[in-house]
Amino acid sequence: MMILLEVALGVLLIGIVVSYLLRGRRAAERAAITERRVEAYMQTIRREGTNAELIAMTETELKDLLLSSARNLKLQNERKWYLLLGGVVVAFLSAIMVATQDGTRGFAVALVIGAIVLYGLNEYLGRRMREPLARKGLDVERLRVE
Repeated sequence: MMILLEVALGVLLIGIVVSYLLRGRRAAERAAITERRVEAYMQTIRREGTNAELIAMTETELKDLLLSSARNLKLQNERKWYLLLGGVVVAFLSAIMVATQDGTRGFAVALVIGAIVLYGLNEYLGRRMREPLARKGLDVERLRVE
Protein backbone atom coordinates (compact mmCIF):
# COMPACT_ATOMS: atom_id res chain seq x y z
CA MET A 1 0.00 0.00 0.00
CA MET A 2 2.85 2.38 0.87
CA ILE A 3 4.51 1.72 -2.50
CA LEU A 4 1.28 2.64 -4.29
CA LEU A 5 1.12 5.95 -2.41
CA GLU A 6 4.76 6.69 -3.27
CA VAL A 7 4.13 5.98 -6.96
CA ALA A 8 1.02 8.20 -6.92
CA LEU A 9 2.97 10.99 -5.23
CA GLY A 10 5.78 10.65 -7.80
CA VAL A 11 3.33 10.82 -10.71
CA LEU A 12 1.68 13.86 -9.14
CA LEU A 13 5.04 15.57 -8.70
CA ILE A 14 6.02 14.86 -12.32
CA GLY A 15 2.66 16.22 -13.48
CA ILE A 16 3.16 19.43 -11.51
CA VAL A 17 6.67 19.92 -12.94
CA VAL A 18 5.50 19.32 -16.53
CA SER A 19 2.56 21.68 -16.02
CA TYR A 20 4.89 24.36 -14.69
CA LEU A 21 7.27 23.95 -17.63
CA LEU A 22 4.45 24.18 -20.20
CA ARG A 23 2.89 27.21 -18.50
CA GLY A 24 4.83 29.67 -20.69
CA ARG A 25 3.70 27.89 -23.84
CA ARG A 26 0.04 28.12 -22.81
CA ALA A 27 0.44 31.80 -22.01
CA ALA A 28 1.98 32.41 -25.44
CA GLU A 29 -0.85 30.52 -27.15
CA ARG A 30 -3.41 32.50 -25.18
CA ALA A 31 -1.73 35.79 -26.14
CA ALA A 32 -1.72 34.77 -29.81
CA ILE A 33 -5.41 33.88 -29.69
CA THR A 34 -6.17 37.20 -27.99
CA GLU A 35 -4.25 39.05 -30.72
CA ARG A 36 -6.22 37.26 -33.46
CA ARG A 37 -9.54 37.94 -31.74
CA VAL A 38 -8.67 41.61 -31.29
CA GLU A 39 -7.71 41.94 -34.97
CA ALA A 40 -10.96 40.28 -36.03
CA TYR A 41 -13.01 42.46 -33.68
CA MET A 42 -11.29 45.59 -35.01
CA GLN A 43 -12.36 44.64 -38.54
CA THR A 44 -15.91 44.03 -37.32
CA ILE A 45 -16.04 47.41 -35.58
CA ARG A 46 -14.83 49.18 -38.73
CA ARG A 47 -17.21 47.21 -40.97
CA GLU A 48 -20.34 47.68 -38.83
CA GLY A 49 -19.69 51.35 -38.03
CA THR A 50 -22.24 51.52 -35.21
CA ASN A 51 -20.07 53.15 -32.52
CA ALA A 52 -18.75 56.54 -33.63
CA GLU A 53 -16.31 56.78 -30.72
CA LEU A 54 -14.60 53.52 -31.66
CA ILE A 55 -14.56 54.31 -35.37
CA ALA A 56 -12.88 57.67 -34.69
CA MET A 57 -9.92 55.92 -33.03
CA THR A 58 -6.79 55.10 -34.95
CA GLU A 59 -5.80 51.46 -35.46
CA THR A 60 -3.22 51.66 -32.69
CA GLU A 61 -5.61 53.27 -30.20
CA LEU A 62 -8.34 50.77 -30.93
CA LYS A 63 -5.95 47.83 -30.70
CA ASP A 64 -4.56 49.09 -27.38
CA LEU A 65 -8.07 49.61 -26.04
CA LEU A 66 -9.18 46.13 -27.04
CA LEU A 67 -6.03 44.40 -25.79
CA SER A 68 -6.25 46.26 -22.49
CA SER A 69 -9.92 45.39 -22.16
CA ALA A 70 -9.21 41.71 -22.89
CA ARG A 71 -6.42 41.66 -20.31
CA ASN A 72 -8.59 43.38 -17.68
CA LEU A 73 -11.40 40.94 -18.40
CA LYS A 74 -9.03 38.00 -17.89
CA LEU A 75 -7.70 39.40 -14.60
CA GLN A 76 -11.17 40.15 -13.28
CA ASN A 77 -12.33 36.68 -14.25
CA GLU A 78 -9.42 35.14 -12.33
CA ARG A 79 -10.22 37.29 -9.27
CA LYS A 80 -13.87 36.25 -9.49
CA TRP A 81 -12.86 32.58 -9.67
CA TYR A 82 -10.62 32.86 -6.59
CA LEU A 83 -13.29 34.74 -4.67
CA LEU A 84 -15.91 32.12 -5.52
CA LEU A 85 -13.53 29.32 -4.59
CA GLY A 86 -12.96 30.97 -1.22
CA GLY A 87 -16.72 31.38 -0.88
CA VAL A 88 -17.24 27.67 -1.49
CA VAL A 89 -14.74 26.83 1.25
CA VAL A 90 -16.41 29.25 3.68
CA ALA A 91 -19.89 27.95 2.82
CA PHE A 92 -18.79 24.34 3.29
CA LEU A 93 -17.07 25.04 6.61
CA SER A 94 -20.11 27.00 7.77
CA ALA A 95 -22.34 24.10 6.80
CA ILE A 96 -20.17 21.73 8.82
CA MET A 97 -20.37 24.05 11.83
CA VAL A 98 -24.15 24.25 11.53
CA ALA A 99 -24.32 20.46 11.15
CA THR A 100 -22.63 19.99 14.52
CA GLN A 101 -25.55 21.80 16.13
CA ASP A 102 -28.48 20.87 13.91
CA GLY A 103 -27.49 17.66 12.10
CA THR A 104 -28.09 16.76 8.48
CA ARG A 105 -30.99 19.16 8.04
CA GLY A 106 -28.87 22.10 9.17
CA PHE A 107 -26.04 20.99 6.90
CA ALA A 108 -28.37 20.88 3.88
CA VAL A 109 -29.96 24.25 4.69
CA ALA A 110 -26.55 25.89 5.15
CA LEU A 111 -25.34 24.46 1.84
CA VAL A 112 -28.43 25.73 0.02
CA ILE A 113 -28.01 29.19 1.54
CA GLY A 114 -24.32 29.16 0.61
CA ALA A 115 -25.15 28.14 -2.96
CA ILE A 116 -27.70 30.96 -3.29
CA VAL A 117 -25.23 33.51 -1.95
CA LEU A 118 -22.48 32.26 -4.25
CA TYR A 119 -24.82 32.38 -7.25
CA GLY A 120 -25.74 35.97 -6.43
CA LEU A 121 -22.09 36.89 -5.95
CA ASN A 122 -21.20 35.28 -9.28
CA GLU A 123 -23.93 37.22 -11.09
CA TYR A 124 -22.96 40.50 -9.41
CA LEU A 125 -19.26 40.12 -10.23
CA GLY A 126 -20.02 39.03 -13.78
CA ARG A 127 -22.16 42.08 -14.43
CA ARG A 128 -19.59 44.31 -12.80
CA MET A 129 -16.95 42.89 -15.16
CA ARG A 130 -19.05 43.45 -18.28
CA GLU A 131 -20.48 46.88 -17.41
CA PRO A 132 -17.42 49.07 -18.21
CA LEU A 133 -16.95 47.33 -21.55
CA ALA A 134 -20.62 47.65 -22.44
CA ARG A 135 -20.46 51.39 -21.68
CA LYS A 136 -17.68 51.69 -24.27
CA GLY A 137 -19.77 49.73 -26.75
CA LEU A 138 -17.59 46.61 -26.67
CA ASP A 139 -18.88 43.06 -26.81
CA VAL A 140 -17.40 41.04 -23.96
CA GLU A 141 -17.82 37.70 -25.69
CA ARG A 142 -15.63 38.78 -28.61
CA LEU A 143 -12.75 39.57 -26.24
CA ARG A 144 -13.03 36.51 -24.03
CA VAL A 145 -10.46 33.78 -24.53
CA GLU A 146 -11.22 30.48 -22.81
